[in-house]
Amino acid sequence: MNYTLMVLGMALITFAIKATIFILGGRVAFPPLLQRALGFVPVTVLTAIIVPMILAPHGEGLELHWRNPQLVASIVAVLVCAATGRQLLTIVLALLVFFGWQLALP
Repeated sequence: MNYTLMVLGMALITFAIKATIFILGGRVAFPPLLQRALGFVPVTVLTAIIVPMILAPHGEGLELHWRNPQLVASIVAVLVCAATGRQLLTIVLALLVFFGWQLALP
């Protein structure tokens, strides 16, 4: 298949969906169940992007060991966020662990 046509087709479909929702605006009311389900889309997409970068940072299979700074920092981030619920503290500590771990490893 021609990749250019495939990309243009995906762009056209995406544009059509977004334009339809934009044009219809508030005239269309989604059912409460669909509205609730759509609330999970950003979290799901973000998870789908981040998890592979944490578990396989070099794209060569899973790296589930202590020498993976992404994995160690993400574990610290989850623990800090669960314990404190403070986003800024979570980000700062996870970044400090990530960069410190990278510098400490030979």
